[in-house]
Amino acid sequence: MTSRLSTTPSRRTVVKAAAATAVAAPVLGGAVVSAASAAEQATPAFLHGVASGDPLSDGVLLWTRVTPVPDAVPGSGKGPDTEVSWEVAEDKGFTTVVASGRTTAAAASDHTVKADVRGLRPATAYYFRFTAGTAVSPVGRTRTTPAADAAAPGVRFGVVSCANWEAGYFSAYRHLAARTDLDAVLHLGDYIYEYGSGGYPAEENVVRQHEPRHEIVTLADYRLRHATYKTDADLQALHAAHPVVAIWDDHETANDAWSGGAENHTPGTEGDYAARAAVAKQAYFEWMPVRASTEGTVYRRLRFGKLADLHLLDLRSFRSQQASVGSGTVDDAERTITGRAQLDWLKSGLASSDAAWKLVGTSVMISPVAFGSVPAHLLGPIAELLGLPAEGIAVNVDQWDGYTDDRKELLKHLTDRGIRNTVFLTGDIHMAWANDVPVTAATYPLSRSAATEFVVTSVTSDNLDDILHVAPGTVSLVASTAVKAANRHVKWLDMDSHGYGVLDVTAERSQMDYYKVSDRTKADATAAWIRSYRTLDGTQKVERVDQPVR
Repeated sequence: MTSRLSTTPSRRTVVKAAAATAVAAPVLGGAVVSAASAAEQATPAFLHGVASGDPLSDGVLLWTRVTPVPDAVPGSGKGPDTEVSWEVAEDKGFTTVVASGRTTAAAASDHTVKADVRGLRPATAYYFRFTAGTAVSPVGRTRTTPAADAAAPGVRFGVVSCANWEAGYFSAYRHLAARTDLDAVLHLGDYIYEYGSGGYPAEENVVRQHEPRHEIVTLADYRLRHATYKTDADLQALHAAHPVVAIWDDHETANDAWSGGAENHTPGTEGDYAARAAVAKQAYFEWMPVRASTEGTVYRRLRFGKLADLHLLDLRSFRSQQASVGSGTVDDAERTITGRAQLDWLKSGLASSDAAWKLVGTSVMISPVAFGSVPAHLLGPIAELLGLPAEGIAVNVDQWDGYTDDRKELLKHLTDRGIRNTVFLTGDIHMAWANDVPVTAATYPLSRSAATEFVVTSVTSDNLDDILHVAPGTVSLVASTAVKAANRHVKWLDMDSHGYGVLDVTAERSQMDYYKVSDRTKADATAAWIRSYRTLDGTQKVERVDQPVR
């Protein structure tokens, strides 16, 4: 590697609370100030940091949010349209500016700003900032991807998922922000959570309260929830340090979302689901450094030279409703998790790719999972994590296990076309896994593996220990041993940790290093490496590695 620049919980609706912007923390130096005091110091003000995302070989998407006047809090609709300038430079001091422009932070877009910058050099680090009036934003740094035909020696990603504000602090983001060796950070969904305060986790386990306090349903609600997250100092640091490549899962809208509804949506009291999903997506695209497609989806493809193509999926917008556990409909060929157009797009992209590695960002696990002899007293907590009824677990119907025809078609495509080196990168499940992806799980390893999968644990969202309120390792050894015994393609499973992954890709192998934070409830939590797994070129299998990539 070359050196580079440096779960379905119970649902509770609470009384609507007053909206307020929380704490803003500048990045790359400076003191932490409250939103109110910052607004008094400068009008306009940049209270939600800066971000970049979706890097290309010649460009990158820049993002910020302007508070034009103190009472123009997110979601309020208040405040005048404000002219914003942006600059991209080769150095932090901005002595060599290579691109600049102007745009407008409008009330119609919640005063968020995006600039899709082009004309940059491939595989190059840049610094960027915004100005509005006399106010100057924090400085961010970003990086373009290698040229499409370049033989890149390596690419390295931070990988995260499932960050629940009320469950703890975002220390995982801080530790990734401190790294100077990442090309980008891949966020695999559940960037925000929609619940009312005390809905998940329970009120007695809330570490810090989010805003608004009630369950988010309206456009103003979603905007304010996104804004609250972006006042977190560690999240601001992450966005300022690295380009973020993000997809959504369900909680950006509502728990266990599908194309026509969600478990956590009650039409009689919360209105039309389509309207709710539309405003959730609008707020997402306003507040995230993500390029929206013309279809309003997040499935798209990024290239990192001839080393890796990154295929990013949207597994909520087009899926059929989740099947009932034990109903037998999980194998119905008419049911889909991807939708026909997206599955064809993915198959075509995988088949035509000339990249050494085909990385697939999927918000939910594609590997099949049976639960065999998991002790009865652990079935309930595991079911809560997976969003299943406690009385019996045959399959996780919210994952690809609930849509087996799509999975069968995709894996058959990989094997029939001889497509090698497909690696699925996954979040959602609040556990860390390293899996082979078998064509036929029942006969594995006598039958073949079509791909591999690395699943990262949550940043803060509840895992098995949190649900049971026990010390890490108290029950997970029994449960994980039983799961691995029933699933011979599962090479490793960690039910205890919160943290992140670092994926390092070279021509010879793709390796995931798994890190855990010491305590999600502590703002100053430390991080430590726990395991590494890799898949070698052409093998379609994972193996343990004794140390992380340096």
